[in-house]
Amino acid sequence: MSSVVAVTWDLGSAAEAEELLTLARRCGDVRWLNIGAPPERAAESAAKHGVTSTVQVNDSKLEQGGADAIVEALAQYCRSASPRLVLFNHDFESRLIAPRLAGRLGTPVVMNALAVAIDRDETTVTASAFGGDTHAEYRLSGPTPHVVAVMPNAVAPEPAASSTNPAIEQFAVDLSDVTERVRMVTPARTEGARLEDAQVIVAGGRGLGSASNFHLIEELAEAVAGMPAASRPLVDDGWTEASRQVGLTGRITRPALYIALGISGASQHMAGCSAAKTIVAVNRDPDAAIFRYAKYGIVGDCLEIIPELIAAVREA
Repeated sequence: MSSVVAVTWDLGSAAEAEELLTLARRCGDVRWLNIGAPPERAAESAAKHGVTSTVQVNDSKLEQGGADAIVEALAQYCRSASPRLVLFNHDFESRLIAPRLAGRLGTPVVMNALAVAIDRDETTVTASAFGGDTHAEYRLSGPTPHVVAVMPNAVAPEPAASSTNPAIEQFAVDLSDVTERVRMVTPARTEGARLEDAQVIVAGGRGLGSASNFHLIEELAEAVAGMPAASRPLVDDGWTEASRQVGLTGRITRPALYIALGISGASQHMAGCSAAKTIVAVNRDPDAAIFRYAKYGIVGDCLEIIPELIAAVREA
C-alpha cells in the first residue's frame, strides 16, 4: 500500500486529528507525524484509527510555531521517508505551510480537499472550487509526495475495522540554518467551545442592520443552547470576532441546526454551513439564495422576527 503521512501540530486533543486519520487510512499505510507536544490520548487514537506508526518531531525552534522551521522540518522528513501523500487539516496554518512544503519539494499541492483516492499512477483529489460553488477533480501525477489539505468536516471520523499497535518514532531534524522571517507579535487566543463542534448555530448577516443589533444573535443562541456566529462582512466590520465567522475563509461547520438570520446565502458563506442537517432562514428577500438551502424559511425583517423567536423559545 502507499505510504501516507498525516501531519498535525498544536492539537489539544487527539480527537481533532481523527477526521484526517480516517481519510489517510483509506489511502494507504498511515504514519501520523506530530510536531511539538503530542496531544492527549494520542496513542489511543492512533491505535483506534489504524495508524502504523507515530512520528514525533521536536526541536526548540519548532516550539515557537514559526512557518519557516515547520516547512524545513517537514521537508527533511519527506526526503527521508519518501511518502506518496502528505495530508494536512485545512486551517489558517496549513494554508501557509502546505503550499510552501510542496514548493520546497517540487511536488503538486491541492487545498480545500473534500476527498482523496490513490491508484497506481495518480492521486485523485476532489476539492471545493470557485468559492464553494462547485467541486473540481484534480489528478496528480509526477513527483511525490503529493500535498493535500483537507477541509474540516469533509470526512466523518470512523475507527478502523481492527486496532493497531503503532510503532513510536522520533525524527531528528537539523534546523540550525533556519531563521524565521516573520515574527508573531500577538498570538490569537480563543477560549471555550469551538464553532466547528457546535450542534446548534445561530448566525447573523447584513440584515441585522448595525453592530448594535448583534446582541439579538447572541440572545437567541443562548435561548436555544447554541453558539452565535456571523457572515464575513460582519467580522470584517468588527461586529464580532473572527472565531465566529462561518464560510469558506472562516469556520466550516456541520451542526444539527443552523439558523441563518439576515444572511443572503452567498456561496462563500454556504461552503461553511451547507452540511448542516437542518437550515432555518429568515430574510426579507423572497428570492434570497439562502432559501434554496433552507428546510424552513421565513420571509420578513429579522429585526422583527428574532425577538419573537427568543420569546417563543423562552416560553416553551
